[in-house]
Order: sequence, then structure tokens, then C-alpha cells
Amino acid sequence: MGQLRADEFDRFVAARWSALLHLARLLTGGDRHRAEDLLQEALVKLWFAWPKVAGQAPEAYVRRVLARAAARSARRRWWGEHPVDQLPDPPEVADETATVDERTRLEAMLALLPARQRAAVVLRYYQDLPEGQVAQALGCPVGTARSLTARGVARLRQLLPEAVEPVE
Repeated sequence: MGQLRADEFDRFVAARWSALLHLARLLTGGDRHRAEDLLQEALVKLWFAWPKVAGQAPEAYVRRVLARAAARSARRRWWGEHPVDQLPDPPEVADETATVDERTRLEAMLALLPARQRAAVVLRYYQDLPEGQVAQALGCPVGTARSLTARGVARLRQLLPEAVEPVE
């Protein structure tokens, strides 16, 4: 029974790792290292809850853990970073596609949002979750989730004024 549990868990993680890491990266404002730590923490919690959630919705469980952990992490003032006197030389920028440039720009703008607004926007529009599931993942009423999402989108529109107009 224990081996079957481990095999199911391993298959889930292998299948969803990339998408979950991308979600964690968006929730942390593009910080890959924090995203990896956040996802690791969420997967440890999933492992212990696996017998309960495996047959239901393990991805929804991980999304909820990620959103809450990202909000908690954002409230911390120090993550172990040490300032230095001189910044390293920036990496050389290769010729990148417009899609990658736009994604990078959007991730940078997402990083400027408060953690709960960022989580609401990412869950609502990147994960395409309905408002009720966003509220459930954030642990708040639907009206609060709706308000967080609306404020986050409004702030993104201010930060990205030259964004392409939506297609009618």
C-alpha cells in the first residue's frame, strides 16, 4: 500500500512539476529560487495529505498551499539575502522572441503587486480558476477575492500602459 501511494505521488509530481513551478514563480514575483522552495514546501504538505486528496483534486490542494505560502512568505521581511557593495555584471541579452520579452515584462509587473493581489490575479487569469475557487485557495470570501483580482488588474493596467488593446 505504501509503494502504491509513493508511485501515484511520483507520477503526479512528474506530470505537474513544470506547471506548478511556473505557478509558484508567478506567485513569488519571478524569483525562481523562492518559487522552488515554495513548491517544495507545498509538495511536502501534499505528501502527508496524499491519502485524503489523491482521489479528489491534488492540484487544487497544491494551488491553495502555494497561494497561502506565497502570501505568508511575502509578509516576511528577510529571506536570507545579503546586500553587496557592487552588483555583478548583467548577463548578455540574446535575441529573444517577443513572447518571452512580454512574459518577462509581465512577471516583473506582477512582482510589483502585493502578494494577495498577485495570487488572486495569477489564480484567476493564469490558472483560469473561477472566482469561487480563487477565494477558496486564498481562504477569503468571494467578494474579497473579486476585489483583490480587480485591484490587481487595475494596477497592472497602470503599470503596462502601452499594452495591446483587447480584441473585440
